[in-house]
Amino acid sequence: MMTRIEKIKISLANENPEALFLDGMDDALLGIDEQASIAVYDSGKCLGILQSHGMTYHEAREYYEFNTLGAYVGEYTPIHVRTFDDNDNEND
Repeated sequence: MMTRIEKIKISLANENPEALFLDGMDDALLGIDEQASIAVYDSGKCLGILQSHGMTYHEAREYYEFNTLGAYVGEYTPIHVRTFDDNDNEND
């Protein structure tokens, strides 16, 4: 049985073989942007992955903002979204 991540990667590879993925961030992969056929990642999950590798929140945030959000590598660069759920504090 294929995982959700495998389904996303195979589907995107079929739609846009030039689409880019983030190394080591599979658990943050949300899906595919329908208009541009590029990968979509959850920013909060990306930060959590970096923290799971020993970074503090602030280190992870700085690394992520500079090396990921700030890294445009062409029209197939993944996009990032900030997600919210009912338990999120509006002022955070």
